[in-house]
Amino acid sequence: MKIKSVRARVFEWKGRTVPPQGNFCSNAMDLVYDNRANAHAAGQDTMNTFRFHGWTVVEVETDDGIVGLGNVALAPKIAKAIIDEYLAPLVLGQDPWDYEYLNQRMYRATHAWGRKGVGMAAISAVDIAIWDILGKSVNKPVFKLLGGRTKEKIPCYYSKLYRTDLKEMQAEAAKFLDQGFKAFKMRFGYGPAHGQKGVVENLKSVEAVREVIGYDNDLMLECYMGWNLEYAKRMLPKLEKYQPRWLEEPVIADDIDGYVELNQLTSIPISGGEHEFGLYGFKQLLDRKAVSVVQYDTNRVGGITMALKINALCEAYSVPVIPHAGQMHNYHLTMSSLNCPISEYFPIHDVEVGNELFYYIFDGDPAAENGFLQLDDHKPGLGLTLKTEYLDQFSITE
Repeated sequence: MKIKSVRARVFEWKGRTVPPQGNFCSNAMDLVYDNRANAHAAGQDTMNTFRFHGWTVVEVETDDGIVGLGNVALAPKIAKAIIDEYLAPLVLGQDPWDYEYLNQRMYRATHAWGRKGVGMAAISAVDIAIWDILGKSVNKPVFKLLGGRTKEKIPCYYSKLYRTDLKEMQAEAAKFLDQGFKAFKMRFGYGPAHGQKGVVENLKSVEAVREVIGYDNDLMLECYMGWNLEYAKRMLPKLEKYQPRWLEEPVIADDIDGYVELNQLTSIPISGGEHEFGLYGFKQLLDRKAVSVVQYDTNRVGGITMALKINALCEAYSVPVIPHAGQMHNYHLTMSSLNCPISEYFPIHDVEVGNELFYYIFDGDPAAENGFLQLDDHKPGLGLTLKTEYLDQFSITE
């Protein structure tokens, strides 16, 4: 079996989207003022650069007709160019079962410019497609190739509690509490740029959600890199009484010293890794004790081949792995690792931030039932197919 072709297409969403709201989610752009002449008229949507309304879909085909699906959401047009120009030539004519060799080949050949960011994300898409081929070629789900089933089903946490009107947040939390979820993640809407008023608003939102879900359910708090060290040091002691399971990405990903300090500051575990790339990046985080929970995304860190190594590394440090965003490429790794206790979960909903776009492109992701996800022992590969229902709402670039 040899790889015959690599096809990368960019799917850009042209359908209806939920209009942006102010203070929807704190993020790294909050501290940078907008000096454009029309900034006030355009509104203060600092989340704009973190919305993913495009996706690169990769189809790797073998000479015996097996097609593997991979994907990448970061900078999709650039990712496509990298795959077409640099990665495809490295894997064409190769045996997909030599996945470690192929992963190393892509990683090392692009190392001068691709070892972080979109370069690694592009490698991830090709690697994920290769693993889909492997599962399909032996008629087994990918998780069976990674170690098999380590849990009867995957517990998952509801992750769509963005900062909106407090009553709306409470109603949303109550709705999914009634559906059996035992864990919830909410976003802060305010950071250092919003002063003391923002501090008060942040605390109000945590209190509002805790009021609904109680203290016998888990609550996770996300900053999405929207704070800085000084602000986070003021906030963490105030948040302890709400007993969060973790505080996610309080500072930008490059501020490893900040993560180290915050992870030792209070009883609240600090999580991160969504914006880290590759094995060595996570080794640095673990050696420094910068995070207590690792949250890589398989379609960013170098694919399933690299994620397996990160899982083993984290297990040796007794740091759990809870991959970012859910989605099938992450669920297979969670099912096959005892060190991955729970999954992030977004229900299918209108296109907003962009994570949900996955469900408009692919069929096969499991729906949560009573706070759990199940993978099919008899569905080969990743278990995904391309969805045709919404094709007319995408602009597709070959």
